[in-house]
Amino acid sequence: MEEREKQTVVLADNDPDFLEWASRHLDAESVEVVATRSAEEALKMFTERRADLLVADFQLRPFDGVELLKRVRMANPNAMVILNGRVHSTNAVIEAMRLGAFDVLRREAVNFELRPVAERALAAAEQMRAAENRSNSDPIVPPQPTDDLIIGRSPAMQDVYKLIGRVARADAPVLITGESGVGKEVVSNAIHKFSRRAKAEYVAINCAAIPSNLLESELFGHEKGAFTGAVSQRIGRFEQCHGGTLFLDEIGDMPLEVQSKLLRVLQSGEFSRVGGNQTLHSDVRILAATNKRLEDEVEHGTFREDLFYRLNVVRIHIPPLRQRFEDVRLLAEHFLQKRTEGGRGRPMQFSKDAVEMLEGYHWPGNVRELENLIQRACVLASGNVILAGDLPFDQSNRNESEWIVLERAAKRFLQAAAEAGVSPVALALRVFAKTALAETGNDEAAAALLRMSKEELLQHVENRVVSDVPTATTPAKKGKAAKGSAGASPE
Repeated sequence: MEEREKQTVVLADNDPDFLEWASRHLDAESVEVVATRSAEEALKMFTERRADLLVADFQLRPFDGVELLKRVRMANPNAMVILNGRVHSTNAVIEAMRLGAFDVLRREAVNFELRPVAERALAAAEQMRAAENRSNSDPIVPPQPTDDLIIGRSPAMQDVYKLIGRVARADAPVLITGESGVGKEVVSNAIHKFSRRAKAEYVAINCAAIPSNLLESELFGHEKGAFTGAVSQRIGRFEQCHGGTLFLDEIGDMPLEVQSKLLRVLQSGEFSRVGGNQTLHSDVRILAATNKRLEDEVEHGTFREDLFYRLNVVRIHIPPLRQRFEDVRLLAEHFLQKRTEGGRGRPMQFSKDAVEMLEGYHWPGNVRELENLIQRACVLASGNVILAGDLPFDQSNRNESEWIVLERAAKRFLQAAAEAGVSPVALALRVFAKTALAETGNDEAAAALLRMSKEELLQHVENRVVSDVPTATTPAKKGKAAKGSAGASPE
C-alpha cells in the first residue's frame, strides 16, 4: 500500500506558549505542524509548502489575521483557514467569514474546539485537493449553455418529452400531475413553446394563491362597480390570452362557483365579466396542473366531475425526483451554472462526496428543493468546490441519504453478482477483505477491522469467487469442497 502523504498545518500566533501547546495538540501521525509568530512568514510557509490548513491569531504582525486570511485566499481560493483569538468586535468575525474563513474560534474555547474543528477543516482540504486533482487529470467540462426548456435524461423524463411533443401539435386541454416542486409549470411552458400558439400570450395563474372572491375577476375580468373596489373595468386573463395559452396551476383548489364558469368557457368559448351582461368569446388553450388526485376530489364533491373530464383529455404525469436520481447531478450542475452566468459568481464544482449525497437524498421537495439547496450551498461554500459538508441537509436527512446510497450500492452489487453467476455473499466477503487490506496495508489490522481471524481474511482474499463458488448454474463438486470457497455453506 502506498504511504499517504502527511497533511501540513501552519500555526501563526503571537503567543509562544500557545504555539507550543497547539503544536502538541494538533500533532498526529498523518499531520505535520509548523509554527511561526510572523504573518509574513506564515504566508510564505503556507504558500511554499502548499499547506492544508492555516490556524492564525487575529492579532498578528506586521499585518493582522484578517489580512493574512485575505492574502492566503487570494493565492488559493480553496485555502482552509481558522482564525482564533480574543475578538472584541463582531465586525471582525463577520468580515473573516465573509472572506472565506473555515471557522472563527474564541480564545477561551480554543482548548475544546481547536482539534475537532481542525480535523473537519483537514478533511475538507483533502476533498478539495481530490477535486482539484480530478479536474487536472480529467478536466470537468461544465454544462454548456442550453436552450432546453427542461433538464433531465432519465427514461421517465424521456417519456414526458415524447408526450409534450405529441400534445403540442393539438389544442386539446392537458392535465399535468405530479408532486409539488417537480416542474409542472416548466412542462406547461414547454407545451406552449412548441405549439402553434408559441408567438401568442402565455399566462400562468396559481389558483391557490388568489382569494376565491378575486379569482373569478382575475380570470374573466369585471365591470366598473361590479363590487366594492371595482372603480374601473378590468380585462381578465381569458381576454388577455386570446389566441394563446392559459396555465391554471393548483386547479384542484379552484372554488366550485368558479369551476362552473370555467366549464362554460371550455365547452363554448363564451364567458361574461363579473357584473356584466355582455357575452364575450375567447380562443384560449387551457393547461392545468395539480398535485392532488382529482378523482378523489370528485368523489368528495370538491371538484366538478364534468370539468374533470373536460380537463383530463390528455394527462402528463411528472415523476418525483427520487424516482429519477439519474437527473439529480445534471440538474444540480444546471442550477450551479445559473448561479455563475453573466459573472454573477465564481465558477464552482461539486466534490465526489457532495454528488453522492445529492444523488442519495430522497428530495421530498423535488426539483424546487434541489434548486434552493444549491443556492444555499453556493453561499455556504468556503471555496470553489462544494463539499458534502456545505450541503445544508439536517442530520436526519444526511443519515437517510447515506442509507439510500448504501441501498442502491447493494442493489448494484446483487445485480453484478447475478450477472457473473456467483454467490453475492462470497463476492461481498472477498470485496470487503481486499478493501480492508488495501486500506490498512496490514493483515492483522484488516482482520481486526472486519472482526475476523487473519486466516479467515486471507481465505476470503484468495477466494476465486467466479470459478469456485457453487451457483444455481454451476453445480457444486461432489466430495470435499474446494479450498478457498468461503461464504458457500455445505448442503
